[in-house]
Amino acid sequence: MMKNYKLGDMELKFANLIWENEPISSGEIVKLCEQTFQWKKSTTYTMLKRLTDKGIFLNNSGSVHSLISKQEWYTKQSEGFVTETFNGSLPQFLAAFTRQKKLSKREIDEIQKIINQNAEK
Repeated sequence: MMKNYKLGDMELKFANLIWENEPISSGEIVKLCEQTFQWKKSTTYTMLKRLTDKGIFLNNSGSVHSLISKQEWYTKQSEGFVTETFNGSLPQFLAAFTRQKKLSKREIDEIQKIINQNAEK
């Protein structure tokens, strides 16, 4: 299970590179990171270790794949943000979000659909 939902800017760019190309060999990651970020091999392996330690990816004999999907990661990140910033209150988050930005009819319809689908029965 993912221990920490927070990633730095480069960690997230690196994670996206893996998510977009997985399963991928660690050798291919080194090549991609050299082309994309101009990283040395050691930098790539340090970053890979950091994200495997966080429980996001698994490096199994040089084959790297995710333990948590990109969508699951964003879900965890969102949950963590709402928990930390709004004491887990989705209504408080929505009130803060809409204070400066009004919702379109389409957005309201989408939110209502989500509410209807997830309402306690």
